[in-house]
Amino acid sequence: MCTLEKRGSIFLLTLTGADEHRLSPTLMDAILAALSRVRSESKETPASALVMTGEGKFFCNGLDVQWAKAGGTVDFSERLHILGSKFKALSTDILSLPMPTIAAISGHASAGGFIMALCHDYILMRKDRGVLYLSELDIGFLIPRYYMALIRSKVVLPAARRDTVLRAVKLTAEEALARGIIDSAHGTVGETVNAALRLGEELASRKWNGELYALMRKTLLSEVWDSFAAEDSKSIQNYIKGIVASRL
Repeated sequence: MCTLEKRGSIFLLTLTGADEHRLSPTLMDAILAALSRVRSESKETPASALVMTGEGKFFCNGLDVQWAKAGGTVDFSERLHILGSKFKALSTDILSLPMPTIAAISGHASAGGFIMALCHDYILMRKDRGVLYLSELDIGFLIPRYYMALIRSKVVLPAARRDTVLRAVKLTAEEALARGIIDSAHGTVGETVNAALRLGEELASRKWNGELYALMRKTLLSEVWDSFAAEDSKSIQNYIKGIVASRL
């Protein structure tokens, strides 16, 4: 479901296969296990950076809602809660990594896939295929307040933030670059990944203290961390109940 390899100073995490890389509990557990390895191994080689990318048409098409539906009506809210809790843990893990992080968007990044990309310090994207798309308005899902805080921090232009959230626009790489959402756009997936690896090597060469880097990021994104901390398990359950009630 995902692989982790070391290339020089870079940890390259790849979502493998030609599917949509929907974030099921199994896939999220695999990514979390890979990130745990990154944390452990980075203690031995502290001058590091992480690049995350994907194979196939999709970088990531969001949470695996079909998995939630597979349990039947009775289990739907419980399964949504599992997805939401694991995704929050995954987001927190990426946001707290003690090194620079780069998302190399290899294809479509929708809903949770877009949000997962925003958890990285830098976003690079291919120009020949793929869009960024917060689909929640179109599919009838409310974006939790803590992810809204992340979106406010990362999508800084008011018009871009409005159109991303309240118009559910699908943004190509060039459109996302013009709106300041991504850092650079590249011709193909290979060029995108190579550019991400070069950026990672450049950042790792600065030999910053990883724990200090993570603390600086946390301070920079203090509104995001405060929102994450404020949303406890009970508030997440209430959010899930609201989604289920709206669909009955």
